[in-house]
Amino acid sequence: MEASVKVALVHDWLTGMRGGEKVLEVFCELFPSADLYTLFHDRGSVSGVIEGRQVRTSFIQGLPFARSAYRRYLPLFPSAIEGLRLKGYRLVLSTSHCVAKGVLPPPGSLHISYIHTPMRYVWDMYHEYFGQKKGLRALAYRAVAHYLRLWDAASSARVDHFIANSANVAEKVRRLYRRRADVIHPPVDCSKFAIGRRPGSYYLIISAFAPYKRIDLAIEAFNASGKKLVIAGSGQEWKRLVKAARPNIEFLGWKTDDELKGLYQGCRALVFPGEEDFGIAPLEAMASGRPVIAFGRGGATETVIPPGRGRNATGVFFMEQAPAALNEAVDIFEKAGGIFSPEAIRGHALAFDRTIFKERIRKYIESKLIEFRGGRGNAQKAQPAL
Repeated sequence: MEASVKVALVHDWLTGMRGGEKVLEVFCELFPSADLYTLFHDRGSVSGVIEGRQVRTSFIQGLPFARSAYRRYLPLFPSAIEGLRLKGYRLVLSTSHCVAKGVLPPPGSLHISYIHTPMRYVWDMYHEYFGQKKGLRALAYRAVAHYLRLWDAASSARVDHFIANSANVAEKVRRLYRRRADVIHPPVDCSKFAIGRRPGSYYLIISAFAPYKRIDLAIEAFNASGKKLVIAGSGQEWKRLVKAARPNIEFLGWKTDDELKGLYQGCRALVFPGEEDFGIAPLEAMASGRPVIAFGRGGATETVIPPGRGRNATGVFFMEQAPAALNEAVDIFEKAGGIFSPEAIRGHALAFDRTIFKERIRKYIESKLIEFRGGRGNAQKAQPAL
């Protein structure tokens, strides 16, 4: 990549090292001199590769409880991201699941946005996040959501090229923005995971505790079956989920990568009950040689191979988000027994390895820069996908 190109990186916010931050980390490695812009930054919450550069934040950074209760400021996010002053950059790279793609790129620049999902709070996950509100509060949320939908759709015109993290998200970009998105699956650092000696007796969930993750569904299913379920993660649903669980379900809180390695190696299978845009945890489990029991919609369908697909199986799907359907899938998995080869499962995960992602992203950006210099940089932005 040419060092002469002045690059700005734009990310929604920095409060933890999740899938979006792992994509940003690769961008930081590809462009070590790039400036980084974000709405707010909880210092020390992300990797040294990201922390090691100057991070420019928006006015949200100075608001009370911005890092712990940031959703209350959601209506301010569009003006905050537009208020980030990008000047003199030739290339703008945004990684977006909320508003980062709506940054105002400087004139004469190329804007490539890696999109994890259109703003889920106001599109397909609106009812999961805000559907329980009543009365005047419900009316206020509806008004805010309407404004954010209009802004989200309009701001998509500021992007020259979209990269979607899955075919599932590419379809959402086409449907909501009427734009084409090229698909490059996000990275999994397979070197951090390995096949263990022998799996244990528990099933595993690794997840943030958000409504759309459907951990409540898994708890209800395992409450009924009595089988051992271990849940690692944290979030807004913690108290409610712990209260609902029976003694066969254990909560561990958030774990480091080293701790996760052992948990993956020791599980019978990973349980993935939500409909995700992509989903990193299934690939981390597969990099550890462990199968996945997943809801058969969304990003999991692009990474998990069920029995009968003509290739080595890596997991089992259930097709209805209901406790009985999940328990039936667990029974099918247990009866399938030896068809799941740890070596074949890990081999499948290696196709999504971080090194492959990094090279694909590098080549993609280089090709778009060449097009841009040839005067075709704005052609895709002007022509919505059919």
